[in-house]
Amino acid sequence: MDLEGISNISLDINTLLLAYRSGQSVTAIVELIYERIATHEHNPIWITLLPKQQVLQAAAQLEAMRQDMPSLPLFGIPFALKDNIDANGVLTTAACPAFGYMPTEDAMVVEKLLAAGALLIGKTNLDQFATGLVGTRSPYGVCQNPFDDRYISGGSSSGSAVAVSAGLVSFALGTDTAGSGRVPAAFNNIVGLKPSRGLISNRGVVPACRSLDCVSIFALSCNDAELVLAACQGFDHQDIYCRDRPLPANQQALPKSSSQSLSRFRFGVPTQDWLEFFGDREYQQLFTTSISHLEAIGGQQVEIDYQPFYDAAQLLYSGPWVAERLAALASFFEHSADQTLEITSQIILGANKYTAVDVFESIYKLKSHQRSAAAEWQKMDLLLVPTTPTIYQISQVNEEPLQLNTNLGYYTNFVNLLDLCAIAIPSGFRTDHLPFGITLIAPAFNENLLISLGTKYQQQLNLPLGNTSITYHQVSQ
Repeated sequence: MDLEGISNISLDINTLLLAYRSGQSVTAIVELIYERIATHEHNPIWITLLPKQQVLQAAAQLEAMRQDMPSLPLFGIPFALKDNIDANGVLTTAACPAFGYMPTEDAMVVEKLLAAGALLIGKTNLDQFATGLVGTRSPYGVCQNPFDDRYISGGSSSGSAVAVSAGLVSFALGTDTAGSGRVPAAFNNIVGLKPSRGLISNRGVVPACRSLDCVSIFALSCNDAELVLAACQGFDHQDIYCRDRPLPANQQALPKSSSQSLSRFRFGVPTQDWLEFFGDREYQQLFTTSISHLEAIGGQQVEIDYQPFYDAAQLLYSGPWVAERLAALASFFEHSADQTLEITSQIILGANKYTAVDVFESIYKLKSHQRSAAAEWQKMDLLLVPTTPTIYQISQVNEEPLQLNTNLGYYTNFVNLLDLCAIAIPSGFRTDHLPFGITLIAPAFNENLLISLGTKYQQQLNLPLGNTSITYHQVSQ
């Protein structure tokens, strides 16, 4: 099949949908994707790549339903799954071969995406059991950053983010407990949407911290993330942590779609004594510039006390919430702990030092931090932070795996504990061409606000989409 005419096509969702409406075949896009995947064989992005013939068959079935395109919002849109999310008949490993099992049904989120016409390409690499923000903790290999293979791609949803950035899929699902849906987005120059807890069903997702886990969305643009969220959100009575989106009767009136946004809004920024970049002056300067960019689209900067957010973040890995990771995997670790990576066992089995008293004391502390954070939210509509303070080389993380991982969570670990939603957005490059990103954060169920302002932000900067030469303005948004 001659693919020359589409060889450089962007895989952003709107571009593909326009192509399909103009008669482009889904099978040709699949052929193109597998050609692109072949050029990245050196990078262990995939744990399970579906056989091309199987995906071509699914594409042919979609072709037969072309007349139903108006009712299939993700018709022919290729996507990937982090390999802790079930797909019927595709092995789930959570990056631990000894843990692997064969699902007999799709996770609820996958079921919804397939029903919307999306096309599954494969399952991606991750930090084992979604434990880490670095992307180096997998027996399947270390996912390399597509901008510079000496650097980490971020974790735990490393493969999903790289697949989107490299133009191998239009979007990918990750999970986010401590920042795993945002850190890889920043390091790969893509969007990472972490919805409110319970907005997307976690049924069919291997738990990390079940009370905090979120399925997250990696995409090339905020618009694309919005389309995916619309297709896969929804209440699931079989997921005890799933929540109905509340009516906004007692909330500030917020935009209903990304075509609208607040003309004026207040964004909080931590005071200078709380801003941390671990010596990365370029990230520091890029963050200062991002404040100006946000002001240019109607924002008013407000300094806030970051103390309650920081204190809440410390509870996640320096407190008994790590015990929830062991609770999810207790049976496996009882018999097969020696089948995991040493760093994984060290973190998860560290839960044994905590008591029930520790848990309750930390719950009380968290309630106190939530009360203090609520006072700061009275000053702002959203919070602006760097997605990460810096980026590290793979060799650096191998030498100092725990502390550098902790550093990367400085601006992410509190979000789920404080019941917030967040979107990570590309925001420029260092002089060595490594990406920098910001995160916009808001109280739960304010995804529309974040997507709307994120779209304006992307429009203003007009950066490349992922690790491609195609810029935001060059595609239809």
